[in-house]
Amino acid sequence: MTSEPALPGEPGAVPDVAALAKVVARQRAEMDRLQDLAAASAVIERAKGVLMALTGCSPEAAHEMLLQRARNAGHSLMEECWITLGTLVPSPGPTADSPAPGATTGSPAPGAEAGDGSPARSHRTATGTAGGEGASGTGGGRPAAGSGPSTGSGPSADAGPGAGADRDDKPAGDATGTAGTARRAESGTAAGKGTAAEAVAAEGRTGAGAGTVPVAEDGTATPADVTSTAARTGAPAEGTGSAGVGSAAGTGSATPADARGAGTGAEGAGTGTGPGGRADAGAGAGTGAAADEGRAWAVTAALLEEEDESAVLAVIGLGLARVGTPDDLARCLHEHLAGPVGAAAVMVYRRLPAGGMALMGHSGVGDTLAAQWRHVPPLSGVAALDVLGSGQALWLEHHESDSKRYLLIGDATGRWPSRAWLPVLSGGSADVAIGVLRERRGAFTPRERELLQAVARLCAGRMRAFLARGERFEGGADDERVHALFAAMPGATTLLTPLRSPSGQVEDYRVDAATAATVDVVGRSGRELVGLRVLECWPAVAEEPVWQGWLRTLTTGEPYESEPYAQQELSSGGRELSTYSVRAARMGDCLVVTWLRQDSSDRQEQRLADLQRLGRLGWATWNLRTREAAWSSHVYALLDRDPAHGPLRLEELADLAVPEDAPALAEAARELVTEGKPFDVPFRVRTGAGTRHLRLVAETVADRRGSPAEILGFVQDLTAQRSAELALVESERAMLAQHGVLRAERMLAGRLQHALLPLPRRAVRLAGLRVDLAYLPAQVGINVGGDWFSAIELADGDALFVVGDVAGHGIDAVATMAQLRFTAKGMIITGSSLTGALSRLNTLLLHSGENHRTATMVLARYKRAEHLLVWAQAGHPPPLLLRRGEPRYLERPHGVLLGAARAPVYEEGQVRLEPGDRLLLYTDGLVERPGEIIERGLDRLAAAAAAHGTDAAGSLTPLLSAVLEGDRRDDVCVLDVRVPHDPS
Repeated sequence: MTSEPALPGEPGAVPDVAALAKVVARQRAEMDRLQDLAAASAVIERAKGVLMALTGCSPEAAHEMLLQRARNAGHSLMEECWITLGTLVPSPGPTADSPAPGATTGSPAPGAEAGDGSPARSHRTATGTAGGEGASGTGGGRPAAGSGPSTGSGPSADAGPGAGADRDDKPAGDATGTAGTARRAESGTAAGKGTAAEAVAAEGRTGAGAGTVPVAEDGTATPADVTSTAARTGAPAEGTGSAGVGSAAGTGSATPADARGAGTGAEGAGTGTGPGGRADAGAGAGTGAAADEGRAWAVTAALLEEEDESAVLAVIGLGLARVGTPDDLARCLHEHLAGPVGAAAVMVYRRLPAGGMALMGHSGVGDTLAAQWRHVPPLSGVAALDVLGSGQALWLEHHESDSKRYLLIGDATGRWPSRAWLPVLSGGSADVAIGVLRERRGAFTPRERELLQAVARLCAGRMRAFLARGERFEGGADDERVHALFAAMPGATTLLTPLRSPSGQVEDYRVDAATAATVDVVGRSGRELVGLRVLECWPAVAEEPVWQGWLRTLTTGEPYESEPYAQQELSSGGRELSTYSVRAARMGDCLVVTWLRQDSSDRQEQRLADLQRLGRLGWATWNLRTREAAWSSHVYALLDRDPAHGPLRLEELADLAVPEDAPALAEAARELVTEGKPFDVPFRVRTGAGTRHLRLVAETVADRRGSPAEILGFVQDLTAQRSAELALVESERAMLAQHGVLRAERMLAGRLQHALLPLPRRAVRLAGLRVDLAYLPAQVGINVGGDWFSAIELADGDALFVVGDVAGHGIDAVATMAQLRFTAKGMIITGSSLTGALSRLNTLLLHSGENHRTATMVLARYKRAEHLLVWAQAGHPPPLLLRRGEPRYLERPHGVLLGAARAPVYEEGQVRLEPGDRLLLYTDGLVERPGEIIERGLDRLAAAAAAHGTDAAGSLTPLLSAVLEGDRRDDVCVLDVRVPHDPS
């Protein structure tokens, strides 16, 4: 912008009005020129973004493609950009309900909105009235030369793009324009026909509207910002219109170039004024009303279902062309990706120069959650940081495993079980990551992944614009004199400028100057901090009262000083705890913040006192020249001596010790005084509170000639430590004794168990069946379990199989096991039924006195003549039958745990065994594992049995090896019953 200084006139002189008018006119012309350049640049960038989305090319390649198309078609670059924007979505053919091809719809006039469309000229407005059934539209496509009445056709939902092309051989006043040309004479009328979106035409809405259209000085309408694509998708459409066909007539009137539209819209009628008036094609008619963007996701989802991904990207590209902030971009992506990929939230992060990330924009995420995750430090295990580092998309589709591997941003409850993090590449690297969070589980389909990656490429241009804006310092801190002043200041002081959100809230502070003594958490100091954010340098300050104090100072102007607080800092190569307070004062719109260290001699004395109290010790000195001594108050308390009596000499300390410790203490004191030999001697003293265990450490300080001149030492109370050591010794002795008792008990129980459960060394034959037995004791703990088995042949030629498990371990469990094992066999041998035996065994356990226990059991009787297995169970896992290689568990008859109920009901089950069948009876130690449901163990056993179904001898061993892993916590007992293929 250019300007000329206005020279002061003579006192009392009349101002030169003509000169002032010339200056104002030149300024306005320069402003219009700059606005035209900005608007033209915005249109070119939009068209480039569309080509990038459709072809996946780079920004440079998209620009070259537009230039080539313009040269081939004989268009200017701006005309080609408008044609590209007007032909984003191929229109469907005409239907029975749609008007004839060639009709046009009212299209927006972006020139009414400076910097967001076509050049914003000094406009005159054509005011028209539309009536009748159908759509009346104002506003045209790209500019076309000519004057006088004319008929124009442009892109619509039915006519398709480029319904007509500019021809030089057309007569003036009757030219047909591409992309919707509209002209008007100085006092002429414009008429045209057009169609609205298909959905509106199908509904048959009618209405009438009135509005205004910006017209350039030369009589041509300004370029349309949104074409038929906007009508098809339901996006906002600049201009005025109603569904159907109509006509418009008007006369020109001068209006400001930046006038904004205002009006009302209804189902059948609407009014609006101003070149920026908007109409919602899906709602009938109206100007100045915002479009129904809530339907954007439905439209993009429908396009994706039609496998028209290019159209989806085109719709999103149009939406991105209107965003002005990162939050707008996040909302745009959220609205358009909700349908196609199920996006429930969108988060946009940028990389910070010092590491970590900052949240640029978000949608679908609450403000509280966004504030918590606004700054992410450079931690490992953050998916978005990994994406920024690798430049590759990351798909988090399994919440349980992803939550173990990554720190999931904004989620600790599984609200978004699947999410995608996409890098926005620029120049081969990624400085921005976009997160798409979904509330549904499952993986992203290949089409969804391809769409999201294309959207990330589409956002690259807008992101570069956001990042290029930066934040310039406005104030005096950029002056070298300010930096020189801060460099010369002592202490830790910074000049902070508040950074505010669009709503005016302070989000952070920028460091504009800092003294050399100001150090952040990673060690940066002085000018290294200039330009950084406070939350980057001191992240914890946002959670402290200091933050609120700064805000009060900014608001009220009153200085602020915090309460003293402790802080770790680097000092002499190590960390030291220091006490600070913070002061803040307002200077213009900035804050001057100073950190004051509170250390003093009183503080040092307090530290020494705290050290003696916490360490239960006290210091003492003895001057060998003057024979003077000095003790701290803690030494008097430890030795139970009245301070009024004064300190003792070093050689007199032995008199306070118990007789057993006095000689060693006296000898150490003598060697220290005569030979300068330091000592560390424990001793005991008797006090009113009992015997106290103390420790005396002392050394000499020599004079210039090397002779001992002073003795420095301290006395420490070790009573608590000695008591703990004695208690530990006693505990160890008790543990050793208990361990010996348990080992003896285990040995006895083991011998008893082996005596009660003799294991055959090979398979046995019972009632024509081959039976393998296996018993594996637990490998964890020293107690013996109560698992047992029985396999005998009865007098009538049948076979009896029993497997059981007594709850608990040790001698009592083994005794109960023996009782149940022999009683069960005796009952069956004497003619009792299986269910009757279980009922009597239950009664036996209920009346077993103090050692009452519970047990599980399976009783099975094989009737050889009928090849029938009859069985009953009491709370035990079911037997596994393997027939022709297919495993299945027998259906359990009713039966509850032995010893758990007074009147239980037990039932029998039957299964006929065939040659080649294999039956496994087992205890729960074979299928149970800690932290796992038993069904999983049963499935594991069935699979292993099917895989190891050989009839060879010793085949039970590989089966057990496949099922059992690691250390066994319980005993395992297995009966492997096989029916031979040859019954003989």
